[in-house]
Amino acid sequence: MSEPMNDPQLPPSVDPARWAQLHERLAEFERRLLEGFAIDPEERAARLRERSRQWACAADDQAPADEFEVLRFGISGELYAIASEHVAQVLPLNQYTPLPNTPAYVLGIVNVRGRIVSVLDLRVLFELPVDSLSERNFLLILHSPEMEFGVLIDRVLGIAQIRRDALQKAPANLTGVRANYLLGVTAEQVTVLDGARLLGDPDLPVMAD
Repeated sequence: MSEPMNDPQLPPSVDPARWAQLHERLAEFERRLLEGFAIDPEERAARLRERSRQWACAADDQAPADEFEVLRFGISGELYAIASEHVAQVLPLNQYTPLPNTPAYVLGIVNVRGRIVSVLDLRVLFELPVDSLSERNFLLILHSPEMEFGVLIDRVLGIAQIRRDALQKAPANLTGVRANYLLGVTAEQVTVLDGARLLGDPDLPVMAD
């Protein structure tokens, strides 16, 4: 096994070998997280129901009733989260087909297990900086009984528990479309999206006319 290369950006006190091990652990965590979400929506829904049942039985006096699970992810250097109940799958974005006559925020369509799913580019919808796509981009499939579409994300950051009553209101400078789909902001400045509103907004066309 080759020796780890020195990173010129690392402080002198940081051991390059330990830095490499940290990156390997993060990559392994990301792989395991993706494996957990890359399952059939029905199976994932069943797992969520069972997990909720177990929490309800084991944490009556420990977990607040207003605490809920979210998936945290990154877009254009900003931190976001959405309730896990709205997440069907997380997959690498291997390829997509652009669609003509669609809004600029519609990246295109993808084939997910035989289903044609539209993909929204939240960077465009939320007016964030837009960089070119890479092999590190991911597709977050959101679903409800009436709607299903994917959103482009940069990084999967893990699962967390959030107290609903601890969410802060949107900053005064956060206006426009992004504020319309905001559930709140955590103390760590993670923007929590309102998945129900995002999936149920009739004014958000996701397919060609």
